[in-house]
Amino acid sequence: MHPRTTFMSPADYYHQVRDRFRDQGKHEVAEVQMWYMRHQFDFFGLKMPQWMALTREFHKACGIPSGRDLRELVELCFEDEHREMQYFALETLQKGMKKEPPECIDLLETLICRKSWWDTVDWIAKLTGMHFSRFPELIVPVTQRWMASGELWLQRVSLIFQLRYKDKTDVELLFRYVQQVSASKAFFLQKAAGWALREYAKTDSAAVRRFVAANRLPALTKREALKWMKKTGSL
Repeated sequence: MHPRTTFMSPADYYHQVRDRFRDQGKHEVAEVQMWYMRHQFDFFGLKMPQWMALTREFHKACGIPSGRDLRELVELCFEDEHREMQYFALETLQKGMKKEPPECIDLLETLICRKSWWDTVDWIAKLTGMHFSRFPELIVPVTQRWMASGELWLQRVSLIFQLRYKDKTDVELLFRYVQQVSASKAFFLQKAAGWALREYAKTDSAAVRRFVAANRLPALTKREALKWMKKTGSL
């Protein structure tokens, strides 16, 4: 078990953040945020610049935990009903996970499936991509398992974790996963597949063009995949 790394317990850290976020929030902002997110989550009413600034203050004053403390703090924040606490957790995890071991993928997988919606899942996909770049031996076994799980959000992350990989993209893996979801009616999978193809097109537009032409893809996936090439005249 990892040793504790901060003088403040994860529970104390969590409660201090929660109290500060609650005190700084605005009800009228929270109402709009809840409407935008289809009333799936409660909000304190902090806009992104506010919760980011408060998060930086906490990181400076209290530090960024690691090991067991980091996991406990993140899990406490994900148990909270307010969405800003999940944002705080992910920003903290992003700062702290650079020294975490391969097993951190288990935490990321857990978070993907908790309070799942595009805002947190896409952020976790970025963190997953960062983690895989440190431990590339995890990529195939983990993402193959996720794709086989039938769980929409795990599949979405498997499609988009390479968004920032550019010329380091495993193209064969990307194309295979896009093919695997090509029959899906799920909006979030069709959109993710197109997004992933569009980003890779910025590195190798010819490869994406050939792939789209050779495969029967949903209209949404195809439209998203070709959007950048149409905009830049490279189609």
